[in-house]
Amino acid sequence: MTANKKQIPNRLISEKSPYLLQHAFNPVQWYPWGQEAFEKAKREDKPVFLSVGYS
Repeated sequence: MTANKKQIPNRLISEKSPYLLQHAFNPVQWYPWGQEAFEKAKREDKPVFLSVGYS
């Protein structure tokens, strides 16, 4: 990353889990497990991609 670009956190920035927080600055717009994610998937007719962690 260049010095003139700011990292913008995704929705995981508000989570308490250390695993989720380590992904809060990923360029992916992750959603925590919850109704908001399922509503968006249904509205956009897209599947839900679920990560169960690896650490």
